[in-house]
Amino acid sequence: MKPETDNLTPSCLKLGIQAITYAGSRDFFHLYLDPPQWGYRPGQFVMIRPEVWSNDPVWPRPFSICEKTKDCLRLFIQVVGRGTALISRLQPSDKLDLWGPLGNGFVYDPDDPLLILAGGMGIAPFMGLCKKHPRPDQVEFLFGHRMDIGCYPFSELPRQIDRKHLRQQTMADIRDFQGILKKRIRDFSGRGRILACGPSPFLKVVREYSLEFGADARISLENKMACGVGACLGCVAGTARGEYVQTCTHGPVFRADEIIL
Repeated sequence: MKPETDNLTPSCLKLGIQAITYAGSRDFFHLYLDPPQWGYRPGQFVMIRPEVWSNDPVWPRPFSICEKTKDCLRLFIQVVGRGTALISRLQPSDKLDLWGPLGNGFVYDPDDPLLILAGGMGIAPFMGLCKKHPRPDQVEFLFGHRMDIGCYPFSELPRQIDRKHLRQQTMADIRDFQGILKKRIRDFSGRGRILACGPSPFLKVVREYSLEFGADARISLENKMACGVGACLGCVAGTARGEYVQTCTHGPVFRADEIIL
């Protein structure tokens, strides 16, 4: 039998909810599910649909895999609409349908330097990566956020990682953060790989500076999705070749030079 971490084949499962814990406010929460019998690559995601939804809402919701252990699958979620608000009110007695792991995830050499750039909820796919990275001393982590840092699992990052966070509450804060991003990407270019995830304005800046300085960067898009398997064409993204591809199956991780934001 192959090790669990070798099993990346997507499956549709019915999983029980172990717990929901809130982070900083009730708008940020960790959803703990029974562990599926598959491994995953950081950056992959799952689609979930609680049983109690019946036919309303109709569509499932996509979430990055935050972390998987032998005891649980963990998702980190922010309440941004009706669907996520309903998920935040689920109980341990509830069950949900889940399909995954989906998407391509991040690829990197653990022996090479790694610069992780995360914006807001873009921190989620990097938690398991950072905790299991065999060389945390090779990892730099720069995190930009708008809400209080206590709303995010930033404190869980291993202490050996060179980590820094900056909060943006004003336009001046945003300009300062962009300047820091530019300097960090410029100085890191040619040393290793850059991995980035966050909202579109953040990724646009990362992409611009990565192309300017010739950095080896991979960016994960946070496009809205309805099916997660490439059937509905609701998450298409434009490429540098003038084509349109489904983010769920061709991504969500792309090279910075192959995608248009």
